[in-house]
Amino acid sequence: MKSVRIVALKKDRKRILEHLQNSSLVQVKHNDVPQEGFSRIDTASQLQQFERNTALMAQAIKILNNVAPEKKGLLASLKGRREVDPEDIGKIAAASPKIIGMCNKIVDLEKQRADIAAERVRIRTLIAQLEPWKDLDIPLNTPDTATTAVYIGTFPRMFDDVTLSEALAADEELIFDYEIFFSSASLSCCVIYVPKAQKEKAENLLRTLGFTRPLNPTSRTPSVKIKNLEKRDDELVKKLSETTEAIRKYGKYRSAINDTQDYYLLRSDKYKVISELDQSSCTFILYGYVPEIDQEKLESICLRAADCIVEFGEAGEDAPVKLRNNKFSEPAESIVTMYSSPSREDIDPTPVMAFFFYFFFGMMFSDAGYGLLLVIGTAIGLKVLKPDKPMRNNLKLFQYCGIATIFWGLVFGSIFGDAPAVFYKMFTGNEITMAQLLPWPVLDTQKDALTIMILSIALGLVHILVGMSCKFYVCLKHKKYAEAFFDTGLWMTMLIGFAILAAGMATLPILMTIGAGIAIASAVGLILTQGRASKNIFGKLLGGVGSLYDITSYISDLLSYSRLLALGLTTGVMAQVFNMLSTLMGTNVFGIVFMIVIFIAGHAITIGLNALGSYVHTMRLQYVEMFSKFYDGGGKKFEPFTVNNGKNFKLKDSDK
Repeated sequence: MKSVRIVALKKDRKRILEHLQNSSLVQVKHNDVPQEGFSRIDTASQLQQFERNTALMAQAIKILNNVAPEKKGLLASLKGRREVDPEDIGKIAAASPKIIGMCNKIVDLEKQRADIAAERVRIRTLIAQLEPWKDLDIPLNTPDTATTAVYIGTFPRMFDDVTLSEALAADEELIFDYEIFFSSASLSCCVIYVPKAQKEKAENLLRTLGFTRPLNPTSRTPSVKIKNLEKRDDELVKKLSETTEAIRKYGKYRSAINDTQDYYLLRSDKYKVISELDQSSCTFILYGYVPEIDQEKLESICLRAADCIVEFGEAGEDAPVKLRNNKFSEPAESIVTMYSSPSREDIDPTPVMAFFFYFFFGMMFSDAGYGLLLVIGTAIGLKVLKPDKPMRNNLKLFQYCGIATIFWGLVFGSIFGDAPAVFYKMFTGNEITMAQLLPWPVLDTQKDALTIMILSIALGLVHILVGMSCKFYVCLKHKKYAEAFFDTGLWMTMLIGFAILAAGMATLPILMTIGAGIAIASAVGLILTQGRASKNIFGKLLGGVGSLYDITSYISDLLSYSRLLALGLTTGVMAQVFNMLSTLMGTNVFGIVFMIVIFIAGHAITIGLNALGSYVHTMRLQYVEMFSKFYDGGGKKFEPFTVNNGKNFKLKDSDK
């Protein structure tokens, strides 16, 4: 990465920024204060307006998606953004005021829908409150007569004629009459009549019984009020339907709204950059970062846009990092960045890690049939969907994993488990094994588990040694020779010594002697060098002896690779179980249908569970066992000034 300084006339600012944005080559550097003699333009008001516009359009799209959902296929989420010509940006800009007006109208219509819904809730609540009173033939707010006090209300308990009469008769002097219109376990609706002269006495008694008047008394009979409310509700339903249909009509502008949202995101990015420029009355200066390989290309673009000065320099410690790998390794960059981008002190681990990721994934998934489905599925996705670069790399990642899965599936003799052997027996009645069917020797994950375990540990040792070799290289690169040879090199030779010793136990005894000699010599070297930071001889020896305890960590790391066997065994056993289940009903018509259903469903479950498990555990082996040996991370990802930060469109040929 290199730093870049671009100096140009202010009148050429727009043209240069557009060329830089289209090229996606420069990340603009943030400086807290401008250089002496220069100032900054405050673009806060413009940015706020752009943010309001994008928020408005996001709200309009959300409303459209809720009211008039767009019909999408199952794989629509994998499709890339729509490609547009650079000339179309001007057309989108010209139409933006109209689109903003549409979005405001959509939001207003949605507010009307919300108001209608709220009013309908209120109406339904009123109807529910009036429903118990529907047989009452006088209004709920009926006043007292000249001689009679009228109490219309409710009790918070169940009353019938007997219990209500007894409750009111608690005052022996009270003269009363009543009607019960509704009664339930927690509510009784009643009308009570008493002489007006006994009104105070009646109110005291009713208060003790928990009597309350209606919250919304009406001047009409409840039945008439209910009919009026139902009529109003019908009108609101019609209005709600009309409002909803009005929103649906804007569905055809969904794409235009999306594009305009991206346009304002693009303008927002541009104005953020403008606020970072050092500007005088006639000139401006842009500071940024550019990948070293793109220096000449950037200079050519700037000079083609206008007369300007382009200067390159060392990037410094805070420079971002852009990974650059070949087609085989590039799909695995997402695995690295998910952990952390490399710092300036690190090397890019992607090329080394990519091979092991594909290789270990294939060993865990370990079925040629599943691998073939992965390869075919990702190939179709790449060809038909034309996804964006991140999704394209993800599909390529699983395509390479699928190729490795085919390889290991053939090694383990697994093609949809033991499906060929099972179906051969089902239709011929003759027993046969996958080892007999295939013309090459295979490793059975169940019968040859010990062999596969040894192979897994051996592959793990290679993986760890490669990680340690990277650490060795990094130390040499930064001239840390003691760390390279003493802290890393001696551990590498010790592990190699143990590996030779183990190989000798199974083959030639002389190898045991050689391996033991290498391991002992390495251990002596560690004892003599690992305490070198101490100032006295005893501290040096104690530090050296104590460092040998780290061998337990390496043993633990090596045992972690047993998951290669475990996951491979799980995939094979699950597949075999579903194969066996699919043949239970025989070869009749029903049995064939049953076989097809169980076979497809069972293997779909196996693929889903074991593909996820293989992905997660393969990633763990990279992060925990390999990266811990040499990789620190902590770098900043390169984020260029670009037109392709939007959600919906990208310029043609922008990432090719």
